[in-house]
Amino acid sequence: METLDINGHPVRKWQIGASTFLAYPEAGARLMNWHLTLADGSYRDVIHWPEDADLNNIAHVRGGNPVLFPFSARTFDKGDLGYWRAPDGERRPMAMHGYARQGRFEIVTEHDHGFTAQFKPDEECRVAYPYDYTFMVRYRFEQLAFFVDYELVNHGSQAVPWSAGHHFYFSLPWHEGLGRGEYVINAPAKKAFHQDGEGKLVPVKDFPEAASFDDERIVDLIRCRLKTSEVRFGPRGGEEDILVRIGDQKVPAPWTTLVTWTQNADSPFYCVEPWMGPPNSPELQKGLHFVEPGKSEVFSVEVALA
Repeated sequence: METLDINGHPVRKWQIGASTFLAYPEAGARLMNWHLTLADGSYRDVIHWPEDADLNNIAHVRGGNPVLFPFSARTFDKGDLGYWRAPDGERRPMAMHGYARQGRFEIVTEHDHGFTAQFKPDEECRVAYPYDYTFMVRYRFEQLAFFVDYELVNHGSQAVPWSAGHHFYFSLPWHEGLGRGEYVINAPAKKAFHQDGEGKLVPVKDFPEAASFDDERIVDLIRCRLKTSEVRFGPRGGEEDILVRIGDQKVPAPWTTLVTWTQNADSPFYCVEPWMGPPNSPELQKGLHFVEPGKSEVFSVEVALA
């Protein structure tokens, strides 16, 4: 591991075999980029990071893996965006995707294969999410894969709700001369939804288990009741697949969620996002997890080249 000074920001670099990983642990525990050095000396990006990224405003950079905590996406309270109703009945504010992606983290450990960082909530977060807890992000990097754990520890006397997620920006397409239509994602699920303007889940009846990335039906698609913990995508030929594995069970919990999203048709990325539950989980009571006093819970994801 080495530290790079990028415009005054201490970015960490790990070189493990053909893989290079870049991360900024103190700024949102942000994984920034994963790329491979190929046999001919060229590079292949796996996790996209824009060259003009503003590290002073890292929360809004479209790249890497923003940490979504305590809740993923938009929350509502009785149709009002940007609020949630806590178990004690009090209505509180809640930023989109929570507070960790723009938050400060403190490094717990750094080593030759990754890091662990602890979230340090600011006053805005403490008002919105007033619990006594520790939230940590752990990354472990390997030659052709990485593992990331979210751990929430409850130090208080009341159960702590959460439904965190990942927002992986995958580089796509990754072959010169190919378009999105030449890449396919296979994500078998029993249910799929869109979120409406009041936070409700609207069922999608006609959704594909396998689809090309130029299929508009998968943009902002919320898949739940996943049939398997493994999501695969890559070129139509089946070579060079990327594997996203959620947890350590063959089938995840029923409301474990996979979201596919991109900004527009010519964006150099497509997001494949494993979440603990769907958007607006506090109001819907779907995919909302509770950590009891004195207990902890871990949400684990693996990303690998298959």
